[in-house]
Amino acid sequence: MSILLRSGSVPASGNVTRRRVPRRQVRRTLANHLFLSPAVVFVLLTVIYPLLYNIAQSFFDVGLREVTQGGASWVGLDNYADQFGRPEFWHAFRISLVYSFGTVALTFAMGLGMALLFRKPFQGGTAMRALILLAWVLPTVVSANVWRWLLDGSYGLLNAVLRELELIHGDVFWLGEPNTAVLAVIVATAWSFGPLAMILLSAGLQGIPQNLYEAARIDGASPWQQFRSLTFPLLRPVSLTTALLVFIFTFKTFDTIFLMTGGGPGGATEILPVYAYNEAFEYSRFDTAAVATTTLLVVPIAMSILYFRALRSEETA
Repeated sequence: MSILLRSGSVPASGNVTRRRVPRRQVRRTLANHLFLSPAVVFVLLTVIYPLLYNIAQSFFDVGLREVTQGGASWVGLDNYADQFGRPEFWHAFRISLVYSFGTVALTFAMGLGMALLFRKPFQGGTAMRALILLAWVLPTVVSANVWRWLLDGSYGLLNAVLRELELIHGDVFWLGEPNTAVLAVIVATAWSFGPLAMILLSAGLQGIPQNLYEAARIDGASPWQQFRSLTFPLLRPVSLTTALLVFIFTFKTFDTIFLMTGGGPGGATEILPVYAYNEAFEYSRFDTAAVATTTLLVVPIAMSILYFRALRSEETA
């Protein structure tokens, strides 16, 4: 029996000896955790802690004095009741939805159009694709200022072109009118996110088997019928993913609108991030600003739940 146990074999009685984990494997596991620890600490300090701190702050009465000296008092859901009773909050929430869904629709149309354009290789296609990707790579401060210059009422390029074509007479202040300002920030944001949608939808198009199109052409289907009956339905999972990602990015966008319009004119483009910024840094109401930013977290989570339910129902269908 002792010889069997020393040799590591299983004895006839059925008793199994415990295997020892090699030291090399233990050191490798510890090294893997050690290499991951900086990333974990970074996420905890820059994402998890600010998120939890913001949610906790929404339940306290926090003004400028409490931020500098401490001593914030617990108010429970009073901040939420105060915000949900304000017309300004619901106005910002409505503008955020209009801005986000409008950007998603325009971004998806642009991305799908470019993905279909680059589906088949052509001369200069690689260079054109690289130039289009610059819109996504450019810093937001650059793209927002470029669009603000293009849409300037006095010396903007758009007005100059329209005057040359005799489509307008005089100056049109695109960022100074409520309706055109909302449309302008939607176009500017979609221009930035369009290349991202193009990349995602191009990957989805490459996953569609070509023999389906060959069979459709044999049956006499036109290009539009192929797109309506094959391309668009088979792109549904990728389309939902693209729409969700663009919605999340857009719903929390702050810099584009802040640089182009500052939330104006007359609050026409004051989305929730701009509203929260004004609450915190213009009026020193950090508690109600925390309520607005918490709403920015809840809505994308709700949209993500609807997204996964849609995917699950499609898989079970």
